[in-house]
Amino acid sequence: MNFLEKRILQDGIVKDGNVLKVDSFLNHQLDIRLFEQIGEEFKRIFKDKKVNKILTIEASGIGLACIAAAKFDVPVVFAKKTQSINVDGELYSAEVESFTHGTKNNVIVAKRFLTPEDRVLIIDDFLANGCALKGLIKITEDAGATVEGIGIAIEKGFQPGGDIIRKMGYDLCSIAIIEEMNSETGEIIFRKREEK
Repeated sequence: MNFLEKRILQDGIVKDGNVLKVDSFLNHQLDIRLFEQIGEEFKRIFKDKKVNKILTIEASGIGLACIAAAKFDVPVVFAKKTQSINVDGELYSAEVESFTHGTKNNVIVAKRFLTPEDRVLIIDDFLANGCALKGLIKITEDAGATVEGIGIAIEKGFQPGGDIIRKMGYDLCSIAIIEEMNSETGEIIFRKREEK
């Protein structure tokens, strides 16, 4: 059992509707020491990739992406869910559906921040149905950039996102993959992940 799986068992709460509540350490209150471990693991996993940019989506992925970017010594770009007056120029966009929020957003990235020379590592906190990842992949490919890999903190292995993204041919690695969870008992079972 790895460090993130242990933390999920210690502080995660399984709720009805296949929701895993990890807001005490991952996506509301942030445990920076844990984030450091996650960033180091992403750096270890993708050490042979020629990453020059990290891409994520607002909001929960930003903290993890920043720590990972520090390990790779590269900038972070995050797809915004709303256009504001300070986002100008030409944009890449993709429609993304959020499993957690049950909403659809048109996410955007300014074209000046992603170019055909970029070799992108996509980072996010959760993977369920893969909608956010598909949107980030589309934006990367629209820019002519290369997706070098995808790093996820927690994947819900019982939902289709991971399988979909892997079948598309992307190098996807999740630190913790949940095979099943039970809201009545609180039990969480992890899938053994392939070590890289």
